[in-house]
Amino acid sequence: MITTNMRVREIAIQLPRATRLFETLKIDYCCGGDKQLAEACASAGVDVDSVIEMLTEVTQSLSQAEAAFEFQDASATELIAHILDTHHVFTKSEMDRLQLLTDKVLAAHGGNHPELVHLDELFTRLCADLKPHMFKEEQILFPYIVATAEAVDQNVPGPMARFGTVNNPIRMMMMEHDTAGEILRELRALTSDYRVPADACMSYRTLYQALENFEKDLHQHIHLENNILFPKALELDNRLKK
Repeated sequence: MITTNMRVREIAIQLPRATRLFETLKIDYCCGGDKQLAEACASAGVDVDSVIEMLTEVTQSLSQAEAAFEFQDASATELIAHILDTHHVFTKSEMDRLQLLTDKVLAAHGGNHPELVHLDELFTRLCADLKPHMFKEEQILFPYIVATAEAVDQNVPGPMARFGTVNNPIRMMMMEHDTAGEILRELRALTSDYRVPADACMSYRTLYQALENFEKDLHQHIHLENNILFPKALELDNRLKK
């Protein structure tokens, strides 16, 4: 039963397909997922009762297979494997491709569309933030979480942590997620919701479509970490210390 005082992240966790609807309605379910549904709908300028009705329809349309697989049922180790194989691989490949495409479109259309200069700056900054962010996850945080999960399963002492409690790197990763989320919002505002101008060439159109897809994937990526993986990691760490 979905209610107006449920937090958006709770809905996204319980109903993974809701994230598609949230993307369409521009409701933030990753960095801003702690808001109650009523507040999030007000921020997005949509009627909360209509959203609840649409969410109910999503629930009723779930197939048996879709209902059976939910990310919150996966282990921390399984989630990490999914995040690495799906989202980190996609993000890295798209950053390289889109930086080249952004430069190409700026060179061709920057004279008539000066906003492309700022777009190029924003995307470059986003990539500069995401690359070391993912490196820290892959080399430090994720291996620690996997090792902690193994220690809990085997009832043995956990891994050494130079950062104290796992809450410290998690807090840092979430702050960096907030920064990425803010840049995504700036990009969307700058491009008027990725609406291509009348004189846009195919490369221009491809860039806007790819940037919007990049945004959707990063939203899902951050949601899985902030709302599902990190709480599991904190729970594992607490169990290890008992």
